Amino acid sequence: MQNMLKPRWLIELIAVWGYVQRNYFLTKRYFMWEIVWIVYITANAMAITYIGKGAGEFGSGIDTGRLMTFLLAGALIWSYLSVLFDVLSETVSWERWEGTIEYTFMSPSSRVTHLLGMGFYAVVYGIAQITVMLVAVSFFFDLDLSKANYPGALLVLGVASVSLVGFGIVAAVLPLLSPEKGQQVSYIVSSLLLLVSGVYYKVSVLPEWMQFIAKFSPVTYALDGIRAALLDGASIAQLWDSILILLVMGVVFVPLGLFVFHLGESYAKRTGKLKRSG
Repeated sequence: MQNMLKPRWLIELIAVWGYVQRNYFLTKRYFMWEIVWIVYITANAMAITYIGKGAGEFGSGIDTGRLMTFLLAGALIWSYLSVLFDVLSETVSWERWEGTIEYTFMSPSSRVTHLLGMGFYAVVYGIAQITVMLVAVSFFFDLDLSKANYPGALLVLGVASVSLVGFGIVAAVLPLLSPEKGQQVSYIVSSLLLLVSGVYYKVSVLPEWMQFIAKFSPVTYALDGIRAALLDGASIAQLWDSILILLVMGVVFVPLGLFVFHLGESYAKRTGKLKRSG
């Protein structure tokens, strides 16, 4: 009776918070694995940054400070953006592992509420993760960020988060279409994003056909904008091209992801693949 008196938007908002809480408790349950993963990606980011520091040993004229910042920014931003992609793309797999997929897909909350709740948790978790990494890395490297435009970098990161949420929702449908191979394919998509988006190098060094693919990756524009803000202190006006493209991608990818997921869910229910894990 009380729920009938509440407006629909408030009920859906409460449901979003419920999904956020559920993912928090899942993270808490596997907390030691979370520590292992954070240690691994932090060590990976540091190893990549040390590559930049050691580049000066191979010849003079290399601005190792700028190179280190370039590499570290790529490692940190990729860690954050890949968390958004992975949390959403693993939505169905986690439900199957926990044995809750049928309950979740039968719940009265809409699928939009479910996926947006997962997306909001992914953003919060990603921010927490990158904060821990930044604190750890700051003890080892003295980077010159005196010209950095931090508000501009955060704005680009926020807009990029929206487009990555949509991109991740599209990938989340793969385990619905194929319980046996879907999650593996989503990892392939993630690795392709890493390859073509210029995480550790400029996109211009790639073959032309890879550069063409990079144009469709939101990670490409996120890295371009954030690096310009951190390394060169680019203003919001100078970052506008990257921001505009990311906004368009967000407008396209989020509704597209929700629509594709709806089609995949209907297909899985119709063919009996929703609960099946192999």
